[in-house]
Amino acid sequence: MRFDRIVLENFKCYADADLSLDPGVTVVHGVNGSGKSSLLEACFFALYGHRALDATLDEVVTTGADEARVELRFAHGGADYHIERRVRLRGGGATNDRCVLETPEGPVEGVKDVRAYVADLLRMDTDAFVNCAYVRQGEVNKLINAGPSTRQDMIDDLLQLGTLEEYRERASDARVGVKRVRDGKREVLKDVASQVEQKEAEDLHERLNELESDLGEVTEEIAELEEGRETAVGTRDRAREILDNHEAKREEIDDLAGEVDELESEIAAAEQEREEAAERITELTETVQEHQEAARESVREAVEMGAREDGVALDVAPADADSASLGTAVDDLEGSIEDVSDRIQEQLLEKQEYESDAETARERAAELAAEAESEREAANDLAAELETARETVAEQRERIADLEERIETLQERFADAPCDPDGTEALVKQRREALADTREEVTSLEGDLEHARERVAEAEELLAEGKCPECGQPVENSPHVERVDEDRERVAELETELEAARETVSEREAALETAETLAERADELEQVRSDRESTQELLAEREEGLSADEERVAEKRERAADVESEAEERREAAAAAEERATEAKAAIGELNGEKATLKRQRDLLEEAIAAFDEAANVESEAERLRERRESLASENDLRRESLAEKRSRKSELEAEFDGEQVEHAESELERAEQYIEQADDRLESLRDRRDDLQAAIGATENELETLEGLRERRGELAETVERLDTLYEEAEQLESMYADLRAELRQQNVEKLEQLLNETFDLVYTNDAYSHIELDGSYELTVFQKDDEPLEPEQLSGGERALFNLSLRCAIYRLLAEGIEGAAPMPPLILDEPTVFLDSGHVSKLVDLVESMRDLGVEQILVVSHDHELVGAADDLVRVEKDPTSNRSRVERTNAVGPEVLESTAVEGDD
Repeated sequence: MRFDRIVLENFKCYADADLSLDPGVTVVHGVNGSGKSSLLEACFFALYGHRALDATLDEVVTTGADEARVELRFAHGGADYHIERRVRLRGGGATNDRCVLETPEGPVEGVKDVRAYVADLLRMDTDAFVNCAYVRQGEVNKLINAGPSTRQDMIDDLLQLGTLEEYRERASDARVGVKRVRDGKREVLKDVASQVEQKEAEDLHERLNELESDLGEVTEEIAELEEGRETAVGTRDRAREILDNHEAKREEIDDLAGEVDELESEIAAAEQEREEAAERITELTETVQEHQEAARESVREAVEMGAREDGVALDVAPADADSASLGTAVDDLEGSIEDVSDRIQEQLLEKQEYESDAETARERAAELAAEAESEREAANDLAAELETARETVAEQRERIADLEERIETLQERFADAPCDPDGTEALVKQRREALADTREEVTSLEGDLEHARERVAEAEELLAEGKCPECGQPVENSPHVERVDEDRERVAELETELEAARETVSEREAALETAETLAERADELEQVRSDRESTQELLAEREEGLSADEERVAEKRERAADVESEAEERREAAAAAEERATEAKAAIGELNGEKATLKRQRDLLEEAIAAFDEAANVESEAERLRERRESLASENDLRRESLAEKRSRKSELEAEFDGEQVEHAESELERAEQYIEQADDRLESLRDRRDDLQAAIGATENELETLEGLRERRGELAETVERLDTLYEEAEQLESMYADLRAELRQQNVEKLEQLLNETFDLVYTNDAYSHIELDGSYELTVFQKDDEPLEPEQLSGGERALFNLSLRCAIYRLLAEGIEGAAPMPPLILDEPTVFLDSGHVSKLVDLVESMRDLGVEQILVVSHDHELVGAADDLVRVEKDPTSNRSRVERTNAVGPEVLESTAVEGDD
């Protein structure tokens, strides 16, 4: 596998970068903090996403940007791949906005799917990639410092032995699961066998035969009882028919007797009613005469009232009067009453109109009087306001003089000023910007001074320890020691510049304060001028209004006199209207008397009409009673004929009645009902018994079916348990096979890894203090000295541990790349600052190690370093620089040169 191209946009310190990578050794170099390691981290992040980060996802986005983008193109197994990841800031956090992997089979999208595809393609997850191919800065001792079990898991996972352990655990889980199922099935089989034995002991077939025999006997007895009951029911029905016939005759005789009695009573009652009607007819005849006499008396009184002055003459004779003639006279009276009522209404409306006019005139007179008083008061108030306005005009003239004096005073203050009143805002802005620039300069100088002082302090501390202040190497023959004096001189220059800048800040603060004071005076001058103009305008308005106010006072007093005169005229009109209303009221009284007389005449005639009508009604009732007497006489004749017929029918029925036949039928009915009752009780008991027997037979048959099902279930369970026994043995054998295979493969890997580790360590270690390194089956490491004295890796010096770890990492990489039985594709070997803790002699050996890895067929090696020997050994150089102004990094490919050319330009330090 090899990386072909990495493209960055707003990733950490990179605004944008586009770098192509070739096979061979590529060295990335640059000063401290320039972003070398971030370039490798971008490749790692492109492959595995946020799992590759030591920080949170939002920290990959460049400060001030909204999103970051990383593209990685790489080749693996003869195919080309392209990954693009985009991270976007939203709502205070970062999210994966896009994650796509272009593969020969098609695109893979989504964070999880892409990471899984890469892990499957490289046969490495994030941790395995770091433990094998990517030696990150500061983690060179990771494998040595890890415990034996942790180191064993790391290396087993890298060598894919963890998969065998996973398979063994799966086989173990399967074995345990099969055992659990088998044991459960055995328990079920045992329970089913117990149920079968219990059912067989109950002898269900014999019980079924007994129940069916009992059911036959009960069924036969039920049939006999039902036949006897049917005969008894026939006897009972015949007896009931005979008794019902005799009962019907008895009821008819009783009914006829009642009807005879009823007819005799009705005939007597009708005769009594005829006698009472004759008496009532006599009484009604007398009542008719009384009503007719009362009616004629009312007519005479009405005629007499018509002869008076306030009455109406009636053309009716009391002796010849009737309801029709009297009705015509009443209608005439109603017309006269209506005429009088209309005249009363006219007088009433006239009276109300006069009263309304009088009230309106009085109200208007009161309103006019109030209006006259209001006009007089308004005239007095205007006169008082006019006097006050004259005083206010005098005061405003004095205020205008004061404001003009204040304007002259403020204008004199700008005589010696650097600007006129209109230029104060521009002056304040100019001096404020100058002060801000100076303060920024002070802040910048303070930061530069603090940084310079820190550099001097760190350099002096390293010099005191005898090390180079730039790279930490021994100070002897270092070309960088003389830079400490330059840094001290820079500190002194910065202190002088800072003091001068601070004095400038004080001067510009005073100048700004003076400009702000002038701006306040200019604002005050503008306000005073505005006050003067508004006061002058107000004075002119008030002077113009004085004469108008004097005219308004005179007009209001004249208006008050006119309104008072009109009010007096309204009072006189009100008195005249009240007099006319009194005259109309007297006329209404006379008309009401005439109307009362007419109403009395009408009422008398209506009483006479009512009396004539009542006499007619009474005569009608007498005629109705005469007709009723004749009707009752006819009804009694019919009743007497019906009475004779019913008496004859009653005698015939009494002759047909047979008492002995009734007694025999009653005896048969009683005997049949007793038998039916006894049979029903017995049948109910037998039917319950039959139902119980049928239910018991059904239950027994169900138990027999259950027994047969249990026998079948027992056979199936026995076969299942047998199959599970076989499956358990197979799972046990599979678990043992995976464990043995893992142990065998680990032993092969251990032997091969031990060989490669010794070869690599011999290549990079220049001293002759150690004979060899041993690696046991648990990946426990032991270093042997020349005298065969064993040492733990932790007992080695810092530089020796670094070489040991690099040797172990490279040996693991070689083992994975070469394979146990053939080569396997591997990712690039990535070394981030591998020269830490190494002296110059071992740095050259590290160069040899890199060369040997390339010679062994490692297609691509990426190294981050500032060491000139490693730089000189590169096939390709990538220089990383950071712009001090924007704090953004950029990359640049340069031609590879020898170490003698880079001697004077190499930059040392850790990223």
